Amino acid sequence: MNSYEEALNWIHSLLKFGIKPGLKRVEWLLKKTGNPETELSFIHIAGTNGKGSSVEYLRSIFNEAGFSVGTFTSPYLITFNERVSINGSPIKDEELLQYSRALKPLVEELTATPLGSPTEFEVITVISLLYFAEKKPDIVLFETGLGGLYDSTNVITPILSLITNIGYDHMGILGETIEEIAFQKAGIIKANVPVISTVEQEAAIEVIERKAVEMKSDSYFLKRDFDVLHQESTDNGEKFTYIGQENVKEEYVISMKGTHQIKNAGLAIAAIHHLRKSGRFTFSTSDIKNGLHDANWAGRFEKVSQSPDIIIDGAHNLQGVHALKQTLLNHYRSKKVYLLFAALHDKDYGHMMKELEEIVYEACFTTFDFPRAASAEMLLAESPFPNSSANSSWTEALDELRGRLNKEDVLIITGSLYFISEVRKTFKK
Repeated sequence: MNSYEEALNWIHSLLKFGIKPGLKRVEWLLKKTGNPETELSFIHIAGTNGKGSSVEYLRSIFNEAGFSVGTFTSPYLITFNERVSINGSPIKDEELLQYSRALKPLVEELTATPLGSPTEFEVITVISLLYFAEKKPDIVLFETGLGGLYDSTNVITPILSLITNIGYDHMGILGETIEEIAFQKAGIIKANVPVISTVEQEAAIEVIERKAVEMKSDSYFLKRDFDVLHQESTDNGEKFTYIGQENVKEEYVISMKGTHQIKNAGLAIAAIHHLRKSGRFTFSTSDIKNGLHDANWAGRFEKVSQSPDIIIDGAHNLQGVHALKQTLLNHYRSKKVYLLFAALHDKDYGHMMKELEEIVYEACFTTFDFPRAASAEMLLAESPFPNSSANSSWTEALDELRGRLNKEDVLIITGSLYFISEVRKTFKK
């Protein structure tokens, strides 16, 4: 293995092993590499939607306060290296090559055991831990890949666990009911480690609270222990009030649009308040305000062009599309909305489209180069929109739609994070 490209190809070659729930393979690799995870302080984040935005709010606040922050997130939008970053800067190509070289013989050794080959996600999880252990950031924000209980990130013991909202996604793996999905997410709760959550379904709250009691962990929930009140949507973002414990009441402005984002911001504020109260970290009020305002997570209602406005959004399940719809109504209610949509074939794209039916004037369905991408024709067959078309070339579809837009119209491009990753590259060029 002599180049970054070879390292990346090797990591991607493990994708064929798909999703293999369980921690044994990661634990085996970590033991062989000296258990780097024991040298770090973590905040562990699980949830159906909102993990990436919550991580970004936290990273921005920590950075504003002068702390160094490691982040492990997925998927990526521009480069694979983004998944492993410090202070927003991705791991360098030569560093990824270095850790891949070190791990390859161990992966081959592991593959020969009854445990079998690790997956791509398991290997990049271990690479991130080796990297962070060497760089020693003040805090590592560690995002689960899928679920929590059997997710490969669950090998860590954090100082705080966060669970964002819970919705119906990856049901073939996580379960068919909210309770089953919540049980998987609650699997990240460790003994005596507090958990903070913005989950709102009573059934999910009960599952998380029961797990917290079992683990002797304090639990804090949105609307019970803290709350957020939306004040106003503006061209520049959202204004809201945070209500915390001991009658704390604070006004904040965030640049990321959408009322769902104030819940993600509220989760970050609650986490920061808890850490400050515990004496582990020091934050000023301006650190929190400036950090929240400056936070910007690519691909989340991101304006990539204007006059007319073109928005890319990573909504890839029903809950995400519902949040997207509300944001469009808050910011573009009087505009004519065009839609360019692509999705993975294992997603509930029919209901995702139905959620947008009342606000979309015209829709075009397309596809992209990804193994699980649905064809444009498959999507068109489920279309609830009277004005619908399909074009298997998303670049052609984008050009055609742009040609029909007036300056006052808006084009929303959504359906899959993997899809908008491809589209975003075009606009950034």
